[in-house]
Amino acid sequence: MATKPIYYTQEGYNELVTELDYLKNTRRAEVIHDIEVARGFGDLSENAEYDEARTEQARVESRIKELEDKIQNAVIIDESQIDSTVVSVGSTVTVFDKADEMEITYVIVGSNEASPAELKISDMSPIGRALVGKKAGATVTVEAPSGSFELDILKVERTKNK
Repeated sequence: MATKPIYYTQEGYNELVTELDYLKNTRRAEVIHDIEVARGFGDLSENAEYDEARTEQARVESRIKELEDKIQNAVIIDESQIDSTVVSVGSTVTVFDKADEMEITYVIVGSNEASPAELKISDMSPIGRALVGKKAGATVTVEAPSGSFELDILKVERTKNK
């Protein structure tokens, strides 16, 4: 079965690779050590430390598998090829929210990189879907669970890596 590509900025992809490297080369060894120490505490059937270490091992291995799958299906957006006049993954977009009468700047990222608290929104979110493919000067209507609202696109530019 073909899997769907997952879009990342270079920064987001690098974060995945860094986390995978840490889990495989550091955290995995720490958990194995914790299991060995816990075995020394006696009867495994009543050993809470052993059970906790095994649960952590399962969590780490599950996350490793998840990251390996994401990396295998990753498509890195070549930010140098992005048309900076059109909103896409890898764009920074400044909008004017007509309802709240305020400017907001969003970074459009792949769904796995989204962090609304940092104003990094997914291209698949209601706001992201409304903005993608549009240019500065356009007005978009966002269909959100809480209702519709309009945004004026003031500026579109390539996201600069930090």
